[in-house]
Amino acid sequence: MVDFPYKESYDIADLERIVAILRAPGGCPWDAEQTHESIRRNFLEEAYEAVEAIDEKSPEHLKEELGDVLLQVVLHARMEEEEGHFDLNGVADGICKKLIYRHPHVFGEVEVSGTSEVLSNWEELKRKEKGQATNTDALSAVARSLPALWRAEKVQKKARKAGFDWPDVSGALEKVSEETEELRQAVAEGSNIEEELGDLLFAAVNVSRFVHADPEEALTRATDKFIDRFRQVEALAKAEGRAMEDMTLAELDALWERAKGR
Repeated sequence: MVDFPYKESYDIADLERIVAILRAPGGCPWDAEQTHESIRRNFLEEAYEAVEAIDEKSPEHLKEELGDVLLQVVLHARMEEEEGHFDLNGVADGICKKLIYRHPHVFGEVEVSGTSEVLSNWEELKRKEKGQATNTDALSAVARSLPALWRAEKVQKKARKAGFDWPDVSGALEKVSEETEELRQAVAEGSNIEEELGDLLFAAVNVSRFVHADPEEALTRATDKFIDRFRQVEALAKAEGRAMEDMTLAELDALWERAKGR
């Protein structure tokens, strides 16, 4: 039994203490064994669950999920503290300094006309801070760990700031058609299929950017729509006393068209 006071309400300092106890000798064997790499996926999953709570517009669920995200931050900071590199206060110090530096219109003498100028200044300051001397440096700095569609979108936005972009969506749409044809050819030849598929997806992201649609959200909704229609197809098949697996593709397509018309 560890020496830890039970309280009516806990704070960040208590969370730090709990994590330290869990990872210390005599604490939790599982927690003590974890590394940055072993809980990397946990961090991503907790962040996505917090986003889901935002989509649900549930304050209670969001509070819970933000707690799970915060635990990940504290765990990673604790691991570094154990190695003598930095602690949670060091993390807070770093982000505080970054916020002050990137908001000269609040903490300095810079004047801005509105949000667009704030964002422009933010990017310029970020490039100076990160030592990004070229536009390519800025593109390369976009995290490879991001979901591929989001990473493509961010890279394209940075390329646009360098003047490398179509004037309107028509160019992006033509590129989709071009890449679709190249993918067809690759499939027919049985070579470079993955490369051409990637080019097509990248082109589709360009279209989403011009029409101001989040590519991740668009694909999520398309997947949800597919599941809903699939459910209807299965229900229609069941109503006919048949299993989907026993039906021909033509029969399933007919049910799919019926589901679309509902």
